[in-house]
Amino acid sequence: MNLFLIHRIALKALSQNMLRTGLTMLGIIIGVGAVICVVAIGEGASARVEQAIANIGANMIWVEAGGINRGGVRTGAFGTKTLTLEDYDAIKAHVPLVTNVTPQADTRVQVVYGNQNWGTSVRGVGPEYLALKDWKIVNGGMYTEADVERASNVCVLGQTLVDQLFGSQDPIGESIRVKDQPCAVVGVLDVKGQSTTGQDQDDNLLMPYTTVMKKIKGQTWLDDIMCSAVSAKVVDQAELDIAAIVRERHHIKPGADDDFNLRHPTEIAEAVKQSTQIMEALLAAIASVSLIVGGIGIMNIMLVSVTERTREIGLRLAVGARGRDVLRQFLIEAVILSLIGGAVGIAIGTFAAQTIASNFQWPTRVSSNAVAVAFGFSALIGIFFGYYPARQAARLDPIDALRFE
Repeated sequence: MNLFLIHRIALKALSQNMLRTGLTMLGIIIGVGAVICVVAIGEGASARVEQAIANIGANMIWVEAGGINRGGVRTGAFGTKTLTLEDYDAIKAHVPLVTNVTPQADTRVQVVYGNQNWGTSVRGVGPEYLALKDWKIVNGGMYTEADVERASNVCVLGQTLVDQLFGSQDPIGESIRVKDQPCAVVGVLDVKGQSTTGQDQDDNLLMPYTTVMKKIKGQTWLDDIMCSAVSAKVVDQAELDIAAIVRERHHIKPGADDDFNLRHPTEIAEAVKQSTQIMEALLAAIASVSLIVGGIGIMNIMLVSVTERTREIGLRLAVGARGRDVLRQFLIEAVILSLIGGAVGIAIGTFAAQTIASNFQWPTRVSSNAVAVAFGFSALIGIFFGYYPARQAARLDPIDALRFE
């Protein structure tokens, strides 16, 4: 039998009972829509994590003050005061595998401008910090090495601080009070949004590390030394070189614990990304159960259809139709049901993902791969669950089928 004719017969048979056809496709529609929506949410989350990794700096390494053991009691991170500017100079001079090396001193402060005030984080860093984090300045500029040497009272603001203190006013050249220090605003950072952990990356200000150490915190040691490896391939070796230099400078004996910690923050971001992908796969698997249920519905309706059309099948076989022609007809009906359901489900899933993105400000991304996989999987559902009813129809005896009441 002509394949085009089989398609026409299949479509005509399905159109004779539109309500039943629609209800049969409903399981496929819900399943495909759910899978598309869940995968879009997961893809959006992965994109946000990738952006967070970019914001962190793909090859970034930091050395943070570590803990010490006092009488069997470990102080934890930042329990030591041994990380110094001399360590920073040594790393910068003797580890060629790193670049954009900068000290860092952090604390929480209250900043005031006029009658506005805001609690935020201040980061005492060098000018290299922008290149290290790949951050951009959209207004004004970065302070200079000369400002660092003089411990100048200058700062660069994140956009959240600009909104809270200045509103629509241009902050460049204005003076704010950071703790008890007047500070001139020289630049405004580009908007970065929230991190993967939900922290506002725009709620901070940058100042020369010398200013923060001497005038804000009143300390001579560093909280961190931050740098980036010259490439992703040499991160491990760079960490080993840094550890060797710092251990030597701190006179740490072989086998003794470090009084500093080496961090590679992209590992944290990658772990978050893997968790997101696992959760996405889990949710997609749960949503796929609806596809299985939809496939069972197709099988059930096709078996009912075979029973209802037994005399029709017998007549076709009696006038010369082959068993494989009948099998193709019923199999094509099942595949058409699942494909139409899959197409409608893709449209609904895409719409749902866009609605979630617009109403809840959650990033979603409907990838062409997800659409192709969902559409192909719905076709496989039709073939798998439609084959048994089609085979039952093809194996009917023409005489028994014609006598069927």
